[in-house]
Amino acid sequence: MAVKQTAGRDALGEFAPKFAQLNDDVLFGEVWSRENELSLRDRSLVTVVSLMSQGLVDSSFRYHLLSAKKNGITKTEMAEILTHAAFYAGWPKAWAAFNMAKEVYKEDESGVN
Repeated sequence: MAVKQTAGRDALGEFAPKFAQLNDDVLFGEVWSRENELSLRDRSLVTVVSLMSQGLVDSSFRYHLLSAKKNGITKTEMAEILTHAAFYAGWPKAWAAFNMAKEVYKEDESGVN
């Protein structure tokens, strides 16, 4: 299932149209849609770890945590992924990532996915 993204055009289309087009059409339209090569679940895992390792725990990180959850990464798996990555990416970065992941996966605690 190809990911249809318009966030780039919505947020930056007037200011940076080429960047917005590359974000929406190339990154999400072409790269994320290559599911025969790597599943959406695996792409989510790689993306979350990549963003965490850079310390980028902003709204884009939240978006990718939500995508990871939607793509089948469970709360338990996310905790394990971030714990493992903490040793390679940095402990403070993991703390920040865990704080946001707790918010995203909070619904799981009440039985809602």
